[in-house]
Amino acid sequence: MIALEGIEKSFGDNLVLKGVSVVVPEGHVTALIGASGSGKSTLLRCVNLLEIPQAGRVCIDDAEIRFVPGGKVDRGAMLALRRKTGMVFQNFQLFPHRTVVENVMEALVTVLKWPRDRARARAMELLDKVGMRFKADEWPSSLSGGQQQRVAIARALAPSPKVLLCDEPTSALDPQLAAEVIEVLAQLAREGTTMLMATHDLRLAASIASNVVYLDAGEVVEAGPAGEVFGAPREPRTKVFISTLTGQAG
Repeated sequence: MIALEGIEKSFGDNLVLKGVSVVVPEGHVTALIGASGSGKSTLLRCVNLLEIPQAGRVCIDDAEIRFVPGGKVDRGAMLALRRKTGMVFQNFQLFPHRTVVENVMEALVTVLKWPRDRARARAMELLDKVGMRFKADEWPSSLSGGQQQRVAIARALAPSPKVLLCDEPTSALDPQLAAEVIEVLAQLAREGTTMLMATHDLRLAASIASNVVYLDAGEVVEAGPAGEVFGAPREPRTKVFISTLTGQAG
């Protein structure tokens, strides 16, 4: 479903991603793990071109873009690729001046030009899926962080994307509220939703990811099935990082 090949990304003189390659199989959840500054969130944002790589290839389903140093990216190709993705951000990013249901409807009405009644029906269906239908006509400011993130997940799912991208979806939440979001994401995983997420939440990665990619200093150190990476990591750097996460989780 997703193929990233040789992705390079710099900010000024700082080379953040150093030829990173990752494959995300359809119907599976892949977790990008690593310390702050490892490049995992930057890589995630390169998938839907919130950050533009300087080199490499991004392929999602039948949409593909190759990047070359100094080259221009076709806007139509960018839009085609972005439409394959839905994005869940760390800090929710709901529109404060829209109700819950209007937040979920927004892209359907403004981008896809759906009639409002059809968009509302789709939004209510998704709010029901994430357990937030009862808050449909309330303002985001009245919701807990966990509730806001569940609404954000519904919003990301509204256009039926091929892949759901999650950037630290639980890091702004306390453990109880994070558990609510983890359960929603786990249910989506059970339903076969293709997901790529950047996270340092061991509970989230271990409970729903089928594959794990450990990044350090902008490079893939280790990648494989979640059970193997967490249970018997091969690389010394992975072992140290996993032991650190395990200690924090305890």
